[in-house]
Amino acid sequence: MSGFVGVVVSDPSLQGQFTQVELRSLKAKFLSLKRDSGHVTTKNLPGMMKKLRGLNEVISEEEIAAHLSQSYPDADQEIEFESFLREYLNLQSRVSAKEGGGGGGGGKTSSSFLKSSTTTLLHNLNQAEKSSYVAHINTYLGEDPFLKKYLPIDPNGSQLFDLVRDGVLLCKLINVAVPGTIDERAINKKRVLNPWERNENHTLCLNSAKAIGCTVVNIGTQDLVEGRPHLILGLISQIIKIQLLADLNLKKTPQLVELFDDSKDIDELLSLSPEKMLLRWMNHHLKKAGYKKTVSNFSTDVKDGEAYAYLLKALAPEHSPETTLETKDASERAKLVLEQAEKLDCKRYLTPKDITEGSANLNIAFVAQIFQHRNGLTSDTKQVTLTQTATRDDVLLSREERAFRMWINSLGVDSYVNNVFEDIRNGWVLLEVLDKVSPGSVNWKLASKPPIKLPFRKLENCNQVVKIGKELKFSLVNLAGNDIVQGNKKLIVALLWQLMRFNMLQLLNRLRSHSQGSQGKEITDADILKWANSKVKASGRTSQMESFKDKSLSNGLFFLELLSAVQPRVVNWKVVTKGEDDEEKKLNATYIISVARKIGCSVFLLPEDIIEVNQKMILTLTASIMYWSLQKQPQSQSEMSEQSEPSSMTSDAASDIASEDATSTTAASEGEEVNSLSDSMSNLTTDDAISNAPPAENGNGVAG
Repeated sequence: MSGFVGVVVSDPSLQGQFTQVELRSLKAKFLSLKRDSGHVTTKNLPGMMKKLRGLNEVISEEEIAAHLSQSYPDADQEIEFESFLREYLNLQSRVSAKEGGGGGGGGKTSSSFLKSSTTTLLHNLNQAEKSSYVAHINTYLGEDPFLKKYLPIDPNGSQLFDLVRDGVLLCKLINVAVPGTIDERAINKKRVLNPWERNENHTLCLNSAKAIGCTVVNIGTQDLVEGRPHLILGLISQIIKIQLLADLNLKKTPQLVELFDDSKDIDELLSLSPEKMLLRWMNHHLKKAGYKKTVSNFSTDVKDGEAYAYLLKALAPEHSPETTLETKDASERAKLVLEQAEKLDCKRYLTPKDITEGSANLNIAFVAQIFQHRNGLTSDTKQVTLTQTATRDDVLLSREERAFRMWINSLGVDSYVNNVFEDIRNGWVLLEVLDKVSPGSVNWKLASKPPIKLPFRKLENCNQVVKIGKELKFSLVNLAGNDIVQGNKKLIVALLWQLMRFNMLQLLNRLRSHSQGSQGKEITDADILKWANSKVKASGRTSQMESFKDKSLSNGLFFLELLSAVQPRVVNWKVVTKGEDDEEKKLNATYIISVARKIGCSVFLLPEDIIEVNQKMILTLTASIMYWSLQKQPQSQSEMSEQSEPSSMTSDAASDIASEDATSTTAASEGEEVNSLSDSMSNLTTDDAISNAPPAENGNGVAG
């Protein structure tokens, strides 16, 4: 494994926005300017920034200077490299906002609402969206025992942003969107929180948001503490939409199979994002109602309200008089549509003006509400049996798919993955992931970027994936490029697990070599095991794990003791159970996950992975905690060296896992999920293109 460290930025969330190629290039330009001018200020920086990718020819030098003067009113104040990087990102966001507008549906494969909101820093606040989100919060959290004394929130003014500052509201909102994501015992809930407690809540919030599928770019705990409106509304928008679109999948709504002609289309159905599924559902009913057009977005295509009138006529004819369609005035028609929707108990997320102005976010929320209350799909069980014949293997693969999907999306690759088994079949996403975990390994000149029409181009991408995997010494005995193209789930899981494990061990090795100043012996699974046992023992506890499949781990006590050892105050032992029965084990497991996220580990495993002692998940959870601990509290070189001399017992344990890393398809189908390490770990993978780089990257690191 390479000991390459590259350009290191002190802020992990900032590092995660750039590839190492970009960081080296930007650092060289910055240092060159500094050498030529003596120091970098708002006087000489605009000329250099004007030439950078993403800004060239789209923003003037004068505009850049005006932007910089807002942060640096003193023209002679020296600007440091990291400040320069932040201003570059801010200017990119400004350009994106100016070019992208409020757009609707088509084009990219990524789900627009999941890839947009939190990246726009310089953007006028949309009061209509803010009012809608406030109404949603008031409705769903109005009776919350802790928050009800602060609600309802006034949509006017800054009350929402002030209330977000302690982190409780956002944590609660995440639990509304995906119940059970956060163990409320881990939330710091007091009337007045100290800065440490607030930061813990925000860290828990951001890591949990990523775990439910939010794309969190350019936002950190300090942004939440400061109540930055644009970033907070972007995050709230994603959380609410995940809640509203939660039923748009076959598991929750098997009747969606009706949208497709035959079983051959099921793969296409599985690969659709919730937003595109909603469009598909809407067009299905519009066609039946006689509407001649196809709606391809939730902005310009619905501005006249006509599509909504036809949709409600198809779904609720008892509430849809002909006068709605006969009305010529778009504003009047929009008003009538909203009145009809309210008769279906749809909450009012938007106004007639929001429809006629094409507010995409609010229109998505509106259509999702209609879907929830009257989806108009068949209840004929014969028609949906195709979606209900899943075997145990299918269930386990589904859990694995979810984990890898969350992990890949948290890496910050440009492509947003909606279904791993479908979205990686053209090889492009896997190449993006490989470029993350092994920078420079991908030959982008030989890669084809989606959309890819020619089948052999997909095969070329996948063949390169397999070639790189072999160069990284992955066990790919039965895997060929065509297996990926064909969507062989078990072999794909085998490959992804090895990618995950490679990334995990690589990051730990980089951290150690960086702290010691030398590469030394590479960390192994056995070293992780030994480190965890030594930390628990040093804290005065007696628990130990013999291997990552030690059944005694199912009660969760060892991991709570480990978390307490690395951060003494983080575990509230009053709420910990003895883990003697299934209910107590689940309570401990859910608490472990939230506490790990609270200290900064972005983990994607489920409580079942701890209860069932899925050894791969146990390994990655332990490694997450180890990385966070070593990063925050570096050990001496002697301690680190000691971890590199595992006993024969722990070597055997590591060997057990390594032998299951996908040497066969059986090992790949055991149903374990994957959790990422910490944000900082992924940030050190040295990746993320800012906008239009050939590899097309953009995003955030894995965890923090």
